[in-house]
Amino acid sequence: MKREDIRNVAIIAHVDHGKTTLVDGLLKQSGVFRENQEVVERVMDSNDIERERGITILSKNTAVTYEGVKINIIDTPGHADFGGEVERVLKMVNGVILVVDAFEGAMPQTKFVLKKALELNLNVIVCVNKIDRPEARVAEVEDEVLELLLELDATEEQLDCPFVYASAKSGVASLSMEEEGKDMKPLFDTILKYIPAPEGDPDSDVQVLISTIDYNEYVGRIGVGKIDNGTLKLNQEVLLTNFYDEDKKKKVKISKLYEFEGLNKVEVNEATVGAIVAISGIADIQIGDTLCSVENPEPIPFQKISEPTIAMNFMVNDSPLAGKEGKFVTSRHLRDRLFKELNTDVSLRVEETDTTEVFKVSGRGELHLSVLIENMRREGYEFAVSKAEVIYKEDERGKKLEPMEIAYIDVPEEFSGTVINMLNERKGELQGMAPSSDGTVRLEFSIPARGLIGFRGNFLTATKGIGILNTSFDGYADYKGDMAYRKQGSLIAFESGETITYGLFNAQERGTLFVGPGEKVYGGMVVGENGKGEDIEINVCKKKNLTNTRSSGADEALKLTPPKVLSLEQSLEFIDTDELLEITPENIRIRKKILDPTLRMRAKRNANA
Repeated sequence: MKREDIRNVAIIAHVDHGKTTLVDGLLKQSGVFRENQEVVERVMDSNDIERERGITILSKNTAVTYEGVKINIIDTPGHADFGGEVERVLKMVNGVILVVDAFEGAMPQTKFVLKKALELNLNVIVCVNKIDRPEARVAEVEDEVLELLLELDATEEQLDCPFVYASAKSGVASLSMEEEGKDMKPLFDTILKYIPAPEGDPDSDVQVLISTIDYNEYVGRIGVGKIDNGTLKLNQEVLLTNFYDEDKKKKVKISKLYEFEGLNKVEVNEATVGAIVAISGIADIQIGDTLCSVENPEPIPFQKISEPTIAMNFMVNDSPLAGKEGKFVTSRHLRDRLFKELNTDVSLRVEETDTTEVFKVSGRGELHLSVLIENMRREGYEFAVSKAEVIYKEDERGKKLEPMEIAYIDVPEEFSGTVINMLNERKGELQGMAPSSDGTVRLEFSIPARGLIGFRGNFLTATKGIGILNTSFDGYADYKGDMAYRKQGSLIAFESGETITYGLFNAQERGTLFVGPGEKVYGGMVVGENGKGEDIEINVCKKKNLTNTRSSGADEALKLTPPKVLSLEQSLEFIDTDELLEITPENIRIRKKILDPTLRMRAKRNANA
C-alpha cells in the first residue's frame, strides 16, 4: 500500500548553503506559525552553539501540511564532522532535496551527502539556492551538479532530477530562471510530484527502524524512526531487536507515541506505515535497533556509521587553580557526562583508560570534539584535554596506516604559492589546480588528517581571512612520516601569582602574550607564543624594585601590546603534544603537562635520548 497522504524528505547540502533557512521558508508558508508570531531566523537551529556559529550540528525533524499531504522534513548538518547525523537519517526518507549555493556550486560535502543518498536509491530534487546573489552563476552550477551525478553513477531516473531555483531568505522559488518566484509553492508541488509516497503493509507484522535518538531529562531516551510495515499502537508490546546483534531480543511496551507537527511532537494513540514517529519509555533503545512484532521478529539492516578518525584525552583538571571555577570537577562527573553524550551522538566513542582520571574520546574531527567541549564548559564542567591526535590502523602485514583527507582550497591567486608551501610542509600532495574567473584558484590536496590539525588558524592568517578550506575523508593510506605541528615555542609562566604590568612589559619583547594584567597564572602555564622555536620561561608576575632615587621618565606609563585572546578552537589548534588545555566555565588556559621545570627538562631529555 502507498501512503499518498505522506511524503518523507531530507534536506541535504554542503555547510552554509542554506538548508535551515529553506526549512524556515517552508514552515512559514505552510501556516505552522500564527500571523503575528515572532519567529527567529533559522528556527530549527535550537542549540545555542548552532545559533552562534550559524551551523547545524544535530539533524532535526519537523512536519508541514500542504494540500492535505503531510510532509515530514528532516534538516541535516552540512559539516563533514557531523556526517554521521546525515548517514543515519536518510534511512527514514524516500527522497532528498539537495541544496546547492548558486555561487559556490557543488562542494566536497555536497558530494558526500549526495553519494549517501544515491547509494540508498533515493529520488533527488536539486534546489539551486541564493539565486539573488549578485555573483550567482546558475547555469554553471547546474552543469556541476549534473557532472557530480554522473561521477557518482546515478541511475537514469536520478539523472532526470528536477531543478528548483530559490532564494530561501526571501521565501521564493520557481521552476525556471525566467520565472519570478512569488512563494515556495513550486518547491512544495515538486516534492509532491517527485518524492515517492512511502510504501508498506499496514496489516503485516510491525517494523520500525530507529534512526535517531533524542534525549529528554524527564522521559529519558526517545527513539525516532519510520514505520516500514504494520501499525504501532499505544501500550502495544513489541520486541526490541538489532540486525547486527542476534542476542538483542527484549520485550518492551510502547508507553508514549508521538508524531511531528510543525516544531512540536504531538501524542498519538496509533501510527501506521510511512509515519515518522517518536517513541519514549524504552530505556536502552539504540540507533540501529528495530522494533518488531513479538510473534515474527524481522530486524532491518542498518547503514554502518563511519568510524571516528581523531581522538583526545579528557581528564580531571589537576592544575593549581583546579576546582575554583567549575561546578562538576570529579572523575565521576566527567565519566557520567561523557557516557551520557553517547545517548545522542552516534559518531562519538568514549573509552576508559588505565587510570580512572582519564577518558579517551574519539570523534569525526576537531569541530566535532570542540562542540562537545564547549557544551560541557557551558554546563559547568571543569576538566583538561590533550592535543587531538589521529587514530592509526594497521594492515594485515602490520604496516601503519593513517587517515587521509582531500582538502579543497579556494584562495586569491596571490596566496596560492604560500598555501601550497604550507601544505607541502604538512605532507600534503597537490592533486589539482584550477583558476576561476573571479581571480581565485581552487587547489585540491591529498593530505594526512594530522596535517590539518592546527592548520585552519595559520591558513586564515596567511590568506588574510578570505581563504576557504573544505575537507572530506578519503580513507586510510600508508603513514607519511613524522611532521612538526608547530614552529613557535611557548612562553611559560615561571611562578604562580597575578600578572603585573611591569612583568608583562618585559615579557612582551619575547613574543605574543595571551594574558593581560591582573590575571591569575601558575608555574608551567603557557602565557604566550615565542617568536622562536624553543620554550622560554618568563616572569609575568615580576614587580618593579623601588629605590630612593628617581630617574628621568620613571613615571612614564608602560605601554602594553593588547594580548592575543585565543578562542577554544584556536587553543586546541595551538597546543602541542606536551601541553594540555584547561577548560573551566570561566577560562580556557594552556599549560604544560609537566608543570615542574626540572621534571619537564628531564622528560624532554629522555624523549630525545
